[in-house]
Amino acid sequence: MEMKSMKPFLFLLLLLQLLINPLHLITAQSPDFGIYACRNNKNFTSTTYQQTLESALNSLPGNVAIHGGFHHSSAGNTTATALCRGDISPKLCEDCVKNSIPSLRRTCHNQTEAAVWYADCMVRYSDRKILGVLDNWTSGNLSNTAVVADVSEFNKALSDLTTRLKAEAGGGDSVRKFASGNVTWGPDSLTIYGVTQCSPDLSRDQCDRCINGTIIGIHDCCSGRVGARVFTPNCFLRYSNEHFLDDGGAPPISAPSPPSSGQKRDSSKIIPIIVSVACVSVALIAIGFWFLVKKTKPKNNATNKETGNAFSSLLMTENQKHSANLAEVGSVDMEMGSVQSLQFDLATIEAATKNFFVENKIGEGGFGPVYKGVLANGMEIAVKRLSKSSGQGSQEFINEVILMAKLQHRNLVRLLGFCLDEDEKLLIYEYVSNKSLDYFLFDRDRRGHLNWPQRYKIIGGIARGMLYLHEDSRLRIIHRDLKVSNILLDHDMNAKVSDFGLARIVGVDQIDVNTNRIVGTYGYMAPEYAMHGHFSVKSDVFAFGVVVLEIITGRKSTRFYDQDKPEDLPHFAWKKWTQGTSMEELMDPTLVETCCEDEVMRCINIGLLCVQEDVDARPHMASVLNLLNNYSITLPSPTTPPRYLPKTPTSYFSSGVSVLRSTDVSSITDVAPR
Repeated sequence: MEMKSMKPFLFLLLLLQLLINPLHLITAQSPDFGIYACRNNKNFTSTTYQQTLESALNSLPGNVAIHGGFHHSSAGNTTATALCRGDISPKLCEDCVKNSIPSLRRTCHNQTEAAVWYADCMVRYSDRKILGVLDNWTSGNLSNTAVVADVSEFNKALSDLTTRLKAEAGGGDSVRKFASGNVTWGPDSLTIYGVTQCSPDLSRDQCDRCINGTIIGIHDCCSGRVGARVFTPNCFLRYSNEHFLDDGGAPPISAPSPPSSGQKRDSSKIIPIIVSVACVSVALIAIGFWFLVKKTKPKNNATNKETGNAFSSLLMTENQKHSANLAEVGSVDMEMGSVQSLQFDLATIEAATKNFFVENKIGEGGFGPVYKGVLANGMEIAVKRLSKSSGQGSQEFINEVILMAKLQHRNLVRLLGFCLDEDEKLLIYEYVSNKSLDYFLFDRDRRGHLNWPQRYKIIGGIARGMLYLHEDSRLRIIHRDLKVSNILLDHDMNAKVSDFGLARIVGVDQIDVNTNRIVGTYGYMAPEYAMHGHFSVKSDVFAFGVVVLEIITGRKSTRFYDQDKPEDLPHFAWKKWTQGTSMEELMDPTLVETCCEDEVMRCINIGLLCVQEDVDARPHMASVLNLLNNYSITLPSPTTPPRYLPKTPTSYFSSGVSVLRSTDVSSITDVAPR
C-alpha cells in the first residue's frame, strides 16, 4: 500500500523534472526507425579520435535548423554532416538530428565512417574528405511490398514525377537542393507523392548524377511497388501512394536564440513582451514605409497618375480579351499589385542606357531594338525598347510582363521590370553576357566555340526550362515561339529561354487550345498549329525537336532546303537516320573530336521523336528530360515527320519571316560584336 501511494508522487516528480529540463528528452528514439551503415575499413580506439568525433557531432543539432537544414562541422580530421528533409519544420529537424546521433554512435561504435537515415533527416561522419564529394560507398532501400496492377503505367507516371523532381532539386542553391511534388495516374486518378533531395555541398552535375542513381535504384529494387525509398550518402528519393509530405511545415529557418542562464524562463512574462515588441515593430515599419513612399513619389503626379491609368486600362483590356486565361492567374487587382511593383522610371532607364545611345545597342528583335544598360548600383541590364510600329502592341507587352514576372527558373531569362511612359514601352531583363545560341551555332567562325559537352548541356537546359513552363510553374504556359535565337547563354554557357511576347497561359487541366491568330516562326511551328491554329504543349515539343536537330547539325531549319527538292531539317535528319548515316552526314563536323557518339545518337532520336506528325506520339517534356538523363530507358523508334511545306521554296524561306511579325531575330539576338 505504501508503494502504491508513492506512485502518483513519483509521476509528478518525473513530470516536474521534464518541465524544468526538457533537454533530457534528447535521447528519445525517433518514431521512424533508422537505417545505419558502418564502414569497417578502419577501427579506432584512441581517445583523441573519440573526442574529435564527439565534438564534430555535438555541434550539429544546435546549428542544422538555423543553417537551412544542412550543417557540417569538423574537428581534427573528422567531418560530420546533418541534412534535414526540406519540407519539415525547424523543430522536427533539430529533434531528428538530436535523436539520431546517440543511436548512430552506439550502432557504429569505433568506426571511422558511418551514416544513419531517418524519414526526416540524415547524419553521417568520416575521417576523410566528404564535402563536395559524390560518395557511393553505401546505399540502401526500403519499399512497400504491395504492387500495383498496371506496373507499366505506374512506372511511367513515376518516371515523369522523378524527372521533374530531379530537375528542381538539381537547380537549387548552396543552401538547399530539395524538391517535392505529386502526380496522378490510372483511370481512378490515384496520386503518387514524391520527394528528393541532395546535400547542398554538391554541384548541380553531382546532384543530377546522385539522383539518377536513386532513380535507377528504384527501378531495380521496387518496380511497381506503391511506396519506396532509396538513399545514398549524398541524396535520397522517396515516393508513396500515401501522403507523407509536411505541407504545413516551413523550410528550416533560424530559431530564436535561447535565453541566457541568468534569465528566468517565465513564458507568462516573455510572451506578452514579444507580442508587444512585434506590434510596435510593425507599426514603426508601416510608418517608415509611408514616409519612404511619400519621399520617393515623383514630383509630376499628373504624369505618373496618367501613366498608371494608361497601364491599368491596358491591363483591363487584356483581361477582357483573355478572361479565361487570367482566371488561372488571379484577379486584376492581384495582377496590378505584382506588376506595378516592377515598374521603372523612364529617367532611370535613360540614364542606364545613356539615353539609348547607339553604341549600347546589342540587338534588334522583331519588336524593336535591345540596349545594354548599367543601373546606378552597377547592375547590368538588357532593355527591350518596343518600336511604335512593332507588331507587339499593348497585348503582347502586357502578356510578357505578366508572364515573366511570375516565372523564376535558372533556365529562363529573368524579367527585372518594365517601363510604360507616354509612347515608350520598355522591358528590363537580366543581362545575359554570351548572347544568343544562334550567334554561335550558325556562324562558321564561332560554331567551333560550342563543343559537344556544351551543346549537350544546352539541350538539357532548354528541356528543363520548357518543363518548368509546362508543368512545374504555378501556371501552364505554352511558349509558341521556341527557336535557337530565343535561347540566350550566360557566362557559363547555361541556356536561358527568352522572349515570351507570344506565350499563352492555359488552364492546368487544359490539354489544347484553338486560335485564329497564328503566331510563331515557320520551320519551328507544328503542322497542326501552322495549318489549323491548334496548339498545345506538344506544339512546343515539336519546336524543341527542331532546336535539338539544329544544335546537333549546326544548320538552320528555316534555311535548309534543296532548290530542286524542298526539304526541311526534320525530313533531312529522318532520311539520314533511316539510312544509318546520321553521324557521318548529320552531325556538325566541328563536333567530331569532342562528341560522345551514344549521346549524339540519343539526342537525334529524341529530336525525331519530338517532330513526329502524330501529336500524341510526341513525348511530354518530362519524358524528354527523363530520356536525356536515364540511359537505362530504351528509346522508341520515331515515325516520319510531317510534310506541310509549300511547293515554292522562296515563298517559305526567302525572308525567314514568321507569321504576325515574329521573325528569326529574337528579342535579344543577332548581337553585333563588341
